[in-house]
Order: sequence, then C-alpha cells, then structure tokens
Amino acid sequence: MSDEIGILRQRSIEAAFAKEIYDEMAAELGEARAREILARAVIRMARAAGAAWAAKAPGGRTDLATFEATLPAWTKDDALRIEVLKRSETEFHFNVTRCRYAETYRAMGIGHLGAILSCNRDGAFCEGYDPRLKLTRTQTIMGGASHCDFRYRLEA
Repeated sequence: MSDEIGILRQRSIEAAFAKEIYDEMAAELGEARAREILARAVIRMARAAGAAWAAKAPGGRTDLATFEATLPAWTKDDALRIEVLKRSETEFHFNVTRCRYAETYRAMGIGHLGAILSCNRDGAFCEGYDPRLKLTRTQTIMGGASHCDFRYRLEA
C-alpha cells in the first residue's frame, strides 16, 4: 500500500474531474439535478470500493477489527486526524478533528460539493464492505461543525 497514492490525493484528482462534469451537468440540467446525479455516482463508487476492500480482508472476514485496519489508507498524508472514543467487537466510535479532504475541496473552490464527493461515501462504503456495518454521524467538518462524529456499529 505504501507505493500507492493516498486517498486524499486520489480524491483531489477525482474532484478536479468531477467539478468539470458537474459544471456541464449544472449548465444543462440545473444544479439540483446535477448534484443528484453526482451523488448517485459517488455512492455507487463507494459501495464498489467497500466490496473491493472486503474482498482483500484477511481470511475474507469482515468485522470492525478488519474495518478499522483500513483507517491508515484514509489518514495517509495527514488527511484525517482522528480521536478514538470507543473500540469493542460491536462498536467503533471516533471523532475527526481535522479533515484535509474538506480543506482540499474548499481550496479547489468546490467546498459546496465536498459532502457529495467525500462524506456521502462513508455510509455507502460500509454497505459494500459489510452490510452489517452501520454508520451514524450527526455532523461533519465539511458541513461547518468543529468535528465529524463517526459512530460505527456492527449488527448481529
């Protein structure tokens, strides 16, 4: 994994491309429809990415421990600063106290698309990784909060 580009860099490349497509769709279809189409595409990509990560899980086992083991990919290049609050076999809670994804999208002039391009992926990624894995989040830095509150639960 160390030779791969970090997810932050990958998202920056994707966002530059998505911005141009979004701008074209918005001009033709209106902003609301363009956002809807972009969101559907990103969610579909996130589910597929979750399934691909699940296929690489040690022994084909998906649970909170193997899910947590994916975090270094998301935090690479200081992309996220995380404060772990709870860790058990059925729950994993943390806050993100710095989000360079949000910072990057704002610097690119597409902060208004950040939630679609990044935050939107989190729950869908879980669905693809393991349908038993559920995410509850009530706030995000992208949405203007001081931190993102990620609360993962593994259902029986």
